Amino acid sequence: MLRMLVVGEFDPEFVPHQKTDAALSHSARLIGTPVEACWISTAEIDDDRLRHADGLVIAPGSPYRNMEGPLGAIRFAREQGVPLLATCGGFQHLIIEYARNVLGFADAQHAEYDPNASRLFIHRLECSLLGRALEVRLKPGSLACRLYGATTATEQYYCNFGVNPEYVDLLASQTLRVTGSDDEGEIRVVELPDHPFFVGTLFVPQLRSSENQPHPLVTGLLRAAAAR
Repeated sequence: MLRMLVVGEFDPEFVPHQKTDAALSHSARLIGTPVEACWISTAEIDDDRLRHADGLVIAPGSPYRNMEGPLGAIRFAREQGVPLLATCGGFQHLIIEYARNVLGFADAQHAEYDPNASRLFIHRLECSLLGRALEVRLKPGSLACRLYGATTATEQYYCNFGVNPEYVDLLASQTLRVTGSDDEGEIRVVELPDHPFFVGTLFVPQLRSSENQPHPLVTGLLRAAAAR
């Protein structure tokens, strides 16, 4: 049995949360391995819970109750080689964690928490992506591209925040790789190539998962967790 820790304040009425549980179930059946999805509030994360997880999902639904919770979980997964998929708000916090703890910008901030911060790595988008389905271009040879088996995909979004273009070059200056973008080159997928599975998507892949077609990124996460 795989124990997947889902970080976020679970709301049974919030569609991305419903779809997260469903997507894990779809992929679990595909790979033939039972999965227990354990939701945990961002205010209740501790090292013991993280150590006992086979993989992590940083769920949509920010602003979180406690910003430091998901940031700590993301750092733990990054440093300890724990498979992680961060989507929508989770992706945004992955960017903040990387900016703070790898690039060294301790003041890196998210506009949803502090819109007046001096170093907004995540800013409010000029055009909302909420409810939109858009094409994503995937970098050939990347993990995302291999999992999709294609260089493009159409995915759904549920957010109003994204990566500040001012910091794109900085984000890509170390080990983090931008492996998916939109037609204008805006970041949509990032990953760490030397990690078992460390992927962030601004879109919500869970929304496109079904029993007949489990989402390849969720399936990839579970396969990596099982291999670990």
